[in-house]
Amino acid sequence: MRRPAVLSLLAATTALTLAFAAPTRAAEDAVVIPAPAMDAAPANGIQTAVVAGGCFWGVQGVFQHTAGVVNAVSGYAGGSKATADYHTVSSGTTGHAESVEIKYDPKKISYGKILQIYFSVAHDPTQLNRQGPDVGTQYRSAIFTTSDEQKKVADAYIAQLNGAKVFNKPIVTKVGALEAFYPAEAYHQDYLTLHPTQPYIAYNDIPKVENLKKLFADNYIEKPTLVSASKATN
Repeated sequence: MRRPAVLSLLAATTALTLAFAAPTRAAEDAVVIPAPAMDAAPANGIQTAVVAGGCFWGVQGVFQHTAGVVNAVSGYAGGSKATADYHTVSSGTTGHAESVEIKYDPKKISYGKILQIYFSVAHDPTQLNRQGPDVGTQYRSAIFTTSDEQKKVADAYIAQLNGAKVFNKPIVTKVGALEAFYPAEAYHQDYLTLHPTQPYIAYNDIPKVENLKKLFADNYIEKPTLVSASKATN
């Protein structure tokens, strides 16, 4: 079921859901995984990582609570500019994946650490063309690399995790070069922070942030780095 349908159903049945005691954990639990054996070399200046792992609300929320991230923007990657809008992408026919562009300070967090958080708490990398209740290629697991070094690190890490069998099933994450990233509509930005009690967010995404705090305490920040704040300071 696509998220638009899920949201309309949730809006109509929130009271009923609460009456039966809303669940307190996400559909997929976080997995404790080793750090990457290979990481990107230290660099100066703000770097960019782009990842996709289901609904961008939760992925954005996780990285907005990650130290060293200076901005995390929900958007679309993998398709053309002409079809980079939510309604069209939701058809699953555009080639896009709901993605998050992560701008980060490599002196505070490495590319490898971003991938460790991505694979561990941000999504389940063993689900093919879906994530939790959301089904379609637009919800696929994908890493869009911005350099040859990023591709080498991502490919090596996937091989490392598959070799160690840290997941019950093989990782299906696709790694490929980023051609373009298109920011999503304004109402999708900072969605987790703005709507923490919305049932979809409360069930699927808030637990991801809680797992970040639990498993990556040294990388967790309580106050999220919001897109709206970034725009206000620029």
